[in-house]
Amino acid sequence: MAEAANLLGRETSPYLLQHAGNPVHWRPWGRAALDEAKAANKPIMVSIGYAACHWCHVMAHESFEDPETAALMNRLFVNIKIDREERPDIDRIYMSALQALGEQGGWPLTMFTTPDGTPFWGGTYFPPEPRWGRPSFRQVLEGVANAFHTGAEAVLQNTKALTQLLEREAAASVGDLPGPGQLDAVANAYLRMTDPAQGGLKGAPKFPHPPIYRFLWQNAFRTGDPAALDALHLMLERMSQGGIYDHLGGGYARYSTDEIWLVPHFEKMLYDNAQLLELLTLAHAHRPNLLYAARAAETVGWMMRDMTAQCVDGKAAFAASEDADSEGEEGRFYVWTEAEADALLGPEAPAFKRAYDVTQGGNWEGHTILRRVTPPGTADEEAALARAREVLFRARAKRVRPARDDKVLADWNGLAIAALARASAVFAQPGWLDRAREAFGFILANMTDLRGGVAHAWRLGRVTAAGMIDDQAAMARAALALHAATGDESYIAIAIRLADAARDAFADLDGGFYTTAADAADVPVIRPRTAVDDATPAGSAIMAEVLARLYHLIGDPAWRARAEAVLTAFSGQPDQLSAMPTLLGAADLLEEGACIVVAGDASDGREQALVAAALRSPDPAVTVTRAIDAGTLPEGHPAHGKASGPDGPVAYVCRRNVCGLPIGGPDALAEAVLTRA
Repeated sequence: MAEAANLLGRETSPYLLQHAGNPVHWRPWGRAALDEAKAANKPIMVSIGYAACHWCHVMAHESFEDPETAALMNRLFVNIKIDREERPDIDRIYMSALQALGEQGGWPLTMFTTPDGTPFWGGTYFPPEPRWGRPSFRQVLEGVANAFHTGAEAVLQNTKALTQLLEREAAASVGDLPGPGQLDAVANAYLRMTDPAQGGLKGAPKFPHPPIYRFLWQNAFRTGDPAALDALHLMLERMSQGGIYDHLGGGYARYSTDEIWLVPHFEKMLYDNAQLLELLTLAHAHRPNLLYAARAAETVGWMMRDMTAQCVDGKAAFAASEDADSEGEEGRFYVWTEAEADALLGPEAPAFKRAYDVTQGGNWEGHTILRRVTPPGTADEEAALARAREVLFRARAKRVRPARDDKVLADWNGLAIAALARASAVFAQPGWLDRAREAFGFILANMTDLRGGVAHAWRLGRVTAAGMIDDQAAMARAALALHAATGDESYIAIAIRLADAARDAFADLDGGFYTTAADAADVPVIRPRTAVDDATPAGSAIMAEVLARLYHLIGDPAWRARAEAVLTAFSGQPDQLSAMPTLLGAADLLEEGACIVVAGDASDGREQALVAAALRSPDPAVTVTRAIDAGTLPEGHPAHGKASGPDGPVAYVCRRNVCGLPIGGPDALAEAVLTRA
């Protein structure tokens, strides 16, 4: 008999534990909950959110903590609570279903399903009483349960239609390799959507969309068109001075609610900051900017100070997110009043208030969200502002902090590790590389699965979710970034192991990858497969990049064939390629990417200077490796047999399976790698 109790207290997810005290008889997602629904012939109410989600907290307080609403839920449904960060595969299925119903996606995601998990109706946030043209949550519960049990035609039609849609989304769509014409068409379409004044894409709310801007940036090096380069520079400059950035503690919030990057939803996500760190790094490598250097250092400082997860055997990875709310209010931790600034800063208050938009009325709900509104001043003026920020930072530290979700996610950590590895070279911060290696080692030590891949989620000594294609791909990409930064060949071996594990457990018959492994037993409706980017790049698309880099590093045509197979597995509907910018970037990398081979003694300062120049390339379609002697590289590599010259270390720039003449100086190498000839 099903247990009449809330079962979330047995979980480790901070989001699920937030709901462990609800009077709702919550179940975690899994086969047991589905079997319970079948045995009771009850529909399922699935509620999906994440620990840092403001509106998830609102609906929890209004409905899930209310005894009358909970009693109704318990009587009519089997109620399942899902952490979308722990089970992004399930979230993706139900979000697709919600959007197919004509609803705008978002969290909390509320989905009603048949006992086997097939969706038939849903929404996002529902108020406790009818408002804004929406029914109350209790009205929704009663109406949906009645429709299910009376066999309403709409339920039958929706289950059939949504199942067919999900099957179509997951179906293979094999086409040709994406070529220059398609890359340019997508890039030009995105450039037409950019905001010429504030950067980013036009309109509100305003998200940074890192996968889109990384593709635009890379494509610009292929075409020589400066418009895309300027678009990223503009967005980074506006964001980095806006309220979306935490000017005291570092790090970017997930998005702004307006068109000017002022008012964020205050949650900070590891995946956003990892990708933005990479974009800051690429932009600084292209056009050095003190603003980029400061924001990169401050963001890494936030990651190391506030986002270091549980340490095991001297190693720690990064936590997932920080909440938007504290003391029951969104943004309370981050905002200020003029009176507070005056009291804390004394005679330095007027200059600080001018610089950071602190006014008596505030710029948001009677308070001030700090944003930089004045241009850089003299060295003395900037030093005074830095002192003032430190005073406010120390004062803020005494406030009640937002909650932190400290679970470790392999895919998000992979993004962070790769960004740190690249940033350590561009900003000359070797400590960042050490931290990247530590996080990578933690995941290998604590999250490696039996097939040689990596699990998805870990907390409190437990793996809590099996690995998905995103985890294998992001960690393989991180391994290759660490190889480039360190020259350590073992990282290539790890990337190959992860790529092979992905092929064994996730590959489809058409050369692409499913999101979930073949032995995943609790995925409803259909096994998902996609190369569409979301807030993070699609796992299949990252894997295409990994396979392309392995081809450039090893020279074996088998790696090229595997990369081509992934690219063509998702390219059969050209009108959908605009949703796959990471896949398009991988196509460019495969065809035109450069492999820089630095040959020489690693202890020689000239070799180190060449490596540093190679790692500082602003073109993402560059892979870096090293050759101690002529026999170091695999026989299939175009630089096999090449070695340092008679005058010392040299570098070779190899493209399209052909290497250029040896280059002896870092300046000449930097110039050569920017020429895609």
